[in-house]
Amino acid sequence: MVAIVDGGSTKCDWVILDDFKKVFLKTETIGFNPNNIAAELIVPEIENNINLVAVRNSITKIFFYGSGCGIAENCSIIERELGKFFTKALIVAAEDLKAAAYAAYNGKPAIACILGTGSNSCYFDGKDIKVKLPSLGFLMGDEGSGSSIGKQLVRRFFMQKLPQDLHAEFDETYQLTIDEALKNMYHISRPNAYLANFNKFVAERKDHPYFQKMIFDEMMNFFDYQVLPYEESKFAEINFIGSIAYYYENILRSAAAELQLNVGHVVQKPIESLVNYHIKYIL
Repeated sequence: MVAIVDGGSTKCDWVILDDFKKVFLKTETIGFNPNNIAAELIVPEIENNINLVAVRNSITKIFFYGSGCGIAENCSIIERELGKFFTKALIVAAEDLKAAAYAAYNGKPAIACILGTGSNSCYFDGKDIKVKLPSLGFLMGDEGSGSSIGKQLVRRFFMQKLPQDLHAEFDETYQLTIDEALKNMYHISRPNAYLANFNKFVAERKDHPYFQKMIFDEMMNFFDYQVLPYEESKFAEINFIGSIAYYYENILRSAAAELQLNVGHVVQKPIESLVNYHIKYIL
């Protein structure tokens, strides 16, 4: 059996293929971004998934594409920790950008973008992936992402920048204190996922004029930092992977139109397209 894993910062989507390249199992775990979760927590989290426990000795290869795996050290952490559980498997860890490029590929060169808990971009011509820009993570980067939107929301709430109606609704919904917010941002694992969770509040009110403007500015910021530096952005299709791109697709396309950019397709969950790419080109 072969496992293909799309590993975001919030959650991982797992698909297990049988020996005939047919889907045998689909399941989820929490995200395993090595920048935000302690390595020793990975195996216990997998052990909590009864489906993965059941097939652990049948899996012979794992393709893991994960947030935070843009550096060799983090890839090694993932390969080591997964190897402790899947003892009979050859494990290959790679950055999530490669998964986005594969999942967004439709036979022609394009810029592939991730807009989920975090954000990133690359150019894929069908053979080679070009990454022009570094991923700076949620503290300095991740423009347009769920963590960035959540950060904006929490910041504006505490600094009393939200309109009165949104401020009151946020207060009633979360009853969030500054002590609780700082504790969760600085003293727990996966703080980027914590911030991204506040995006639910925005998504449920995305037609509010204030949030329309806030999200539009976030998307413009994403294009400015993550897309426009690619010279291919002037002519190539720009495809998106991730829940944030999906939830705010209309605003995303409006921002792109402002910059005369060509947005192609937007996919909420890339795992099915990623699996199809592996079946067609890799396995």
